[in-house]
Amino acid sequence: MAKAVISAMIRPLLEGQLPDGIEPVWFMSADEAKAEIADAEIAWVDMNDPLAMKDIVLAGENLKWLSTIYAGLDHFPVKELAERGTIVTNGVGINTIAVAEYAVMGMLSLAKGYPNVVRAADKREWLTASPGVVELYETKALIIGYGAIGRAIGERLSGFGVEVTGVARTARPDQGILGADDWQARIGDYDWIVLAMPSTAETSSLFGAEQIAAMKLEAFLVNIARGDCVDQDALIEALTAKRLAGAFLDVTSPEPLPKDHALWSLPNVQLSMHLSGRAQQKMFPRSAALFLRNAAAYVTGKPLENQVDLTLGY
Repeated sequence: MAKAVISAMIRPLLEGQLPDGIEPVWFMSADEAKAEIADAEIAWVDMNDPLAMKDIVLAGENLKWLSTIYAGLDHFPVKELAERGTIVTNGVGINTIAVAEYAVMGMLSLAKGYPNVVRAADKREWLTASPGVVELYETKALIIGYGAIGRAIGERLSGFGVEVTGVARTARPDQGILGADDWQARIGDYDWIVLAMPSTAETSSLFGAEQIAAMKLEAFLVNIARGDCVDQDALIEALTAKRLAGAFLDVTSPEPLPKDHALWSLPNVQLSMHLSGRAQQKMFPRSAALFLRNAAAYVTGKPLENQVDLTLGY
């Protein structure tokens, strides 16, 4: 019987449906999870405290399978998991639609200056001109990170008449996808730069001062990846000097952003507080369904869905 340490929050969606061969232990706190994981074979210990979550996973020295709703593994001790031979499955696909919709919403909001419309409505002020006049139609977007979320964003933007170019590890010219070494020289061709890549050692500050400087003055940056993918100081400098039109940032570094941080006060920045993946009603049902499918595969020795390559981090 494989012991599985699982949050009690998800219990109503799993209880009575787990396959024979898995014995669940439901935890209510980080301390309970850490105590139970020591001899567990399976764990799903997602929580809002990244440091506590990492500490719990480190205590699971006998884990054979770790499940997480997160797409990126920046909250986890990847090195130790790889050394132990633990299988890790992530939540790719669970938040894809919500994040893609949020990214497109952010682009429309930047294009139309919509926050200023809301502020005027709050003051009962009737505007006679739009704060933003950009149309998405016939603009060009470069989506860096053309995985599940990047593709979903691209599909939705195509419906607005946006010319979409994706960036992936391997180029696929017939599909309009540039390789990892091909996009940097073309940054200035695009009206929108959308960051949708995973957070790994390779992508940390991938979009730095040089890349920001290469953007068109009229271009916008949209980041729904991770805050550390961007050189935030360089971005603030460029936005302050108005060397680019604006930015929609669902993610920042750090999170939460301190109240006195410069990003809060820049008029050409829109912040959405890492809410993109949470702007939905189906996260937990989808994640529970994925866990149940993987649990059935685990006990029968079949491959698991969404297995992460720990050498790449996604």
